[in-house]
Amino acid sequence: MGAAPGPEGAGSLRKDSKVAVAKEQAVGAGRRQVTMKGLYFQQSSTNEEITFVFQERENLPATEDYYVKLQVKACALSQINTKLLAEMKMEKDFFPVGREVAGIVLDVGSKVSFFQPDDEVVGILPLDSEDPGLCEVVRVHEHYLVHKPEKVTWAEAAGTIRDGVQAYTALHYLSHLSPGKSVLIMDGASALGTIAIQLAHHRGARVISTACSLEDKQYLERLRPSLARVIDLSNGKAHVAESCLEETGGLGVDIVLDAGVRLYSKDDEPAVKLQPLPHKHDIITLLGVGGHWVTTEENLQLDPPDSHCLFLKGATVAFLNDEVWNLSNVQQGKYLCILKDVMEKLSAGVFRPQLDEPIPLYEAKVSMEVVQKNQGRKKQVVQF
Repeated sequence: MGAAPGPEGAGSLRKDSKVAVAKEQAVGAGRRQVTMKGLYFQQSSTNEEITFVFQERENLPATEDYYVKLQVKACALSQINTKLLAEMKMEKDFFPVGREVAGIVLDVGSKVSFFQPDDEVVGILPLDSEDPGLCEVVRVHEHYLVHKPEKVTWAEAAGTIRDGVQAYTALHYLSHLSPGKSVLIMDGASALGTIAIQLAHHRGARVISTACSLEDKQYLERLRPSLARVIDLSNGKAHVAESCLEETGGLGVDIVLDAGVRLYSKDDEPAVKLQPLPHKHDIITLLGVGGHWVTTEENLQLDPPDSHCLFLKGATVAFLNDEVWNLSNVQQGKYLCILKDVMEKLSAGVFRPQLDEPIPLYEAKVSMEVVQKNQGRKKQVVQF
């Protein structure tokens, strides 16, 4: 047996122990001081101009309860509704940017039941999220995530999830799409329009769409299954209502999903949008008996004659608010079902999104400026 260490040996051991502890503390401090860059936006005092800036973020603390720590692999870019944020009293000096994320689970809270480390997931961060999706690591409640199918790429998952939720909400929950229905998808070559067309075709509907340019028209004509009709609005000659009534034998369409409408005559309304928009009277005219008009126009104004015409047709108007699931916690179960179904349809090839080439994080600031001005057509995705 070896001899017990003497007083000098004991002192040496204590000294080595202190050194080891000091090293551990230094490493821990280094870990805590690790910073990441995240993208935020800052709004001017007049609420007109938005500036996008990168901010340093400290390493995230330990995951709590129902939260998941996620390593972001891709984040899609979408317009920020500053008016809604103001109405919801969510204004901040610096607001996080990027919400449609796909990534790998790094850590889970003690009460998380659906996920475990190394799971591949996708979801939409809530409006009140403190973390920007345009960052290497984020924390998110497990009820905003679903598993990503293995065969779906990171960019496809992040780039489809929001438009898929919108299309699903419009055609399933707001207009009760079913086989044999006739559906008009306005601006079908947009990211949302493409997914909506594919969902309508999958459900057995007959789809009509509008094109805002020759390039959009050519894109829509190449889609398979083929559209019943593509209405080219770029030359100013085609009339939406006449074309739809002609295509349906005068019966009108069962479902309309617009991309905005004109409320007034062209002379009275400023040309703030790039694509030509139909007048609200055109939509009412082309609706069939019992038809459903799903509008993205949040300030839609219907005069008594408009309402009377809709009454005579037994038609309905529904508003497509893409944040509706975020604003209603009681519908969380339905929301998760939609997220799962969108991913299943993407995996099965039903959804084929309009994606631009993925970009690196350092280009996100410039790309967000373009997206915020609604100048892009394809979905932009940042890939890490």
